[in-house]
Amino acid sequence: MSWSRSWLLLLALLASTHSQAELRLQLHGSALSSSERQASQQLLQEALQALPPRFRQRLDRRVSVRWRDLPAQVYGRAGRFSGIELNAALLPALSDGSSATTATSRPHGSLRRELLATVLHELTHLYDRGQLWPPANRQLQRQCRQREQSLGAVGLPDYCRGQTARRFTLNDDPLLLDLAGWPQQVGRRGARALENHQVERSPDSYELSNPREFLAVNMEYFLLDPSYACRRPSLARYLSAHFAWTPETQQPCAEGLAYLNAGRDFARQPLGSIDPERVYQVDYLLAEANDALASRWGHSMLRLVICAPGRPRGPACRLDLQEHLVLSYRAFVGDVQLSSWDGLTGVYPSRLFVLPLDQVIEEYTKVELRSLASVPLKLDRAQLEQLVTRAAEQHWSYDGDYWFLSNNCAVETLKLLRSGSQHPRLHALDSIMPNGLLDTLSARGLADRSVLNDAAEALRLGYRFDSFRERYQAMFSVLQAQLPIEQAQVEDWLTLPAKQRQPWFARADLPTSAALLLLEQAALRRQLLLAQDELKRRYLSGHEGTDPSLNKAGGALQQILANSGFLSRPAELLEGGYGLPQHAEWQRLEAESQARQQQLRQLSDNLDQEVRTLLEPARLAELQAAEANLAQLGQHLRALHKAGGGLQLP
Repeated sequence: MSWSRSWLLLLALLASTHSQAELRLQLHGSALSSSERQASQQLLQEALQALPPRFRQRLDRRVSVRWRDLPAQVYGRAGRFSGIELNAALLPALSDGSSATTATSRPHGSLRRELLATVLHELTHLYDRGQLWPPANRQLQRQCRQREQSLGAVGLPDYCRGQTARRFTLNDDPLLLDLAGWPQQVGRRGARALENHQVERSPDSYELSNPREFLAVNMEYFLLDPSYACRRPSLARYLSAHFAWTPETQQPCAEGLAYLNAGRDFARQPLGSIDPERVYQVDYLLAEANDALASRWGHSMLRLVICAPGRPRGPACRLDLQEHLVLSYRAFVGDVQLSSWDGLTGVYPSRLFVLPLDQVIEEYTKVELRSLASVPLKLDRAQLEQLVTRAAEQHWSYDGDYWFLSNNCAVETLKLLRSGSQHPRLHALDSIMPNGLLDTLSARGLADRSVLNDAAEALRLGYRFDSFRERYQAMFSVLQAQLPIEQAQVEDWLTLPAKQRQPWFARADLPTSAALLLLEQAALRRQLLLAQDELKRRYLSGHEGTDPSLNKAGGALQQILANSGFLSRPAELLEGGYGLPQHAEWQRLEAESQARQQQLRQLSDNLDQEVRTLLEPARLAELQAAEANLAQLGQHLRALHKAGGGLQLP
């Protein structure tokens, strides 16, 4: 045999050996008894069998496993030399079999299950460290290793990233960081948030400490919990794609995604279910700007265009307005828009509310006199359904802080779009203004703004919802034609004190009185909005302990604000579990949410009179005067109608 042929055979043999190589776990058990050694080997074998084949093949090394004296709270750790150390204090229970029935306060339940999860957790750390260092600059490499160990991939400087050639590392994958809760910071050139706000419904708060631990904790549940893909579908999809593998024990999921409807109808059951397959489109919903300081750039939301039951997905679903839902990052249920500069300092929480579309339309078009533009996003079917699923996950897990200039509604909406749809054109997109975000989405071909070109057609098909301002102005024109009033615009009329509007009522004929009635209703809505804003400012100012009026009659208001919090933090209704609620948790959710809603209904029935005592005297007097105006106009209209034989609207 020639030398060259022998060399080729040797290379083939080495290639064959390498292709079959995979992870081996070597127990150092010379000091163990036979039962301890056998129980340990069974544990390690079970861990190997739970791992994806690609994981075992890529981590093609021998990993030593030792039982060591460790702190009581530490079940195990990955050693300095690519080995695993387990807490020797737990070995006796593993050896005699009692660990299988020994309950723990830790997430996995039994002691043996925790030990198995620990082995998988530490192996994930070894897998995640899979990196090759180039031969140059060893000192810098050691420094970067130390920085990474203390800061994690999130805080790793760019010059350190250039020193590593990563093979299989996941914890600094941008998509994983988006899903895990360390999203990009606006205006920071891709830098990641340092704090994780996906704090609700977590299986183990240790996952929030840094991306490395997040990955390791979630691998435990991905491999061991049959319900993981139902509870954290976005992460399960990511891990399955990475390993090209799905656990055999994965169980079927509940139909639909649970959510709590934050609508103000306290008579309805708030617990609802979204079926992603019934969502025809997702629109970028923009509440257009007005003159208020915090609203001059608009407000970002997403609209789920949901088909009525039994209707095939298609354009006709856009007319099923009663089914449509709005995803809106805001602070409290009663807030239409943040009303003070407290948002600059992060005083407000930022949470994902799910609201009925009709309520959102009324809030903006009738109360704030702002138009709504509903622009379809260009997403394929997979991207759309992933976005809907991700929104449900955020609804149950996210509790962030609102910062007017860095984490406002536009930023939150963009983060949801990026992590949910995983659309490649969104990765480098950056915008902190709601109207600017729509411009950018449209410029990049991600939003179809052409639906707004024909104004009449846009209104007919629900791509636009006009402000009532024009209707009010038309009614005001009737007043101008019939009465010698001095005001030029409807806003001037509505801002007049109610007692200055009242003397004109007696001089109004039937059509003019009808117009006055509509405008007085608008004026009363405005006063109610101002009263709500005043109460919120006083309640949130922290003066409730020193303000006698708040102490005297603030109970109902405080209870409303406290008890309605579950509509934005639904996780507080459940104890235990994690992620999206499953079958076993629905009954408790229905009972708890119904009880809370009933309490809110009882509170709201008595709230009106109690809250009025909290208003400043001038505000209360104006509110009462506006109500008196409505009553007087009603009587005047009835008298005119009786005298004239019929009502003719202007």
